[in-house]
Amino acid sequence: QVQLVESGGGLVQAGDSLRLSCIASGGIFRNYAMGWFRQAPGKEREAVAAISWSGASTYYAHSVKGRFTISRDNAKNTVYLRMNGLKAEDTAVYYCAGRRSFASVVSSTALEYPYWGQGTQVTVSS
Repeated sequence: QVQLVESGGGLVQAGDSLRLSCIASGGIFRNYAMGWFRQAPGKEREAVAAISWSGASTYYAHSVKGRFTISRDNAKNTVYLRMNGLKAEDTAVYYCAGRRSFASVVSSTALEYPYWGQGTQVTVSS
């Protein structure tokens, strides 16, 4: 059973940057594709970014492309989400998710990720 713990959220101003981290335990991290999802109040959970087990393939939602960067360090069992140029509409709870996969194409579908963290709040004031 994989456990995921996010950190790095907070209250920032529009235009600021944050880096979220998600550390995994209980499994072989390099066997898992990882994703970041977010959910704003009253909205459905949406995929933000995802990365393959090797880091060679990534996915970004159109709304964050060019501003957010997902990366992973398999030696540290950690996946990161660097968020630059934050906007008020980025305000949400951000969740880290994992799925065992060696596919080169990453999934942006939440239902395909069985492992989830508790989430970290990101609030961007305008």
